Amino acid sequence: MIPELKPTDAAIETIEKESIPSLHFSSEDVLTDPAAIKRRRHDAERAATLGNAYHGKLDIYFQTADGAVKRVYTTIWAMHEEYLTLKSGIALPLRAVLSFDFY
Repeated sequence: MIPELKPTDAAIETIEKESIPSLHFSSEDVLTDPAAIKRRRHDAERAATLGNAYHGKLDIYFQTADGAVKRVYTTIWAMHEEYLTLKSGIALPLRAVLSFDFY
């Protein structure tokens, strides 16, 4: 089970989506529980619908290869098998995503 992430957690760095391409991600999935992986896929599909239909933004919590947890506030334009496409065509590996925070 992943720990409950809270937007007020000072240990979570908020970054701009433009810095994502310079980050490194593990080849392993950050989630190990099959139910959590399924929930993440469902939430990613919901987030893509929110982005396309309403241009809505949300927080995405993800983990880099060095284990750091980061947050980005952005719009998801598309969900693919292994990646999320964010506004401006930036790709974020789905395997790095811990959770989403919908408003």
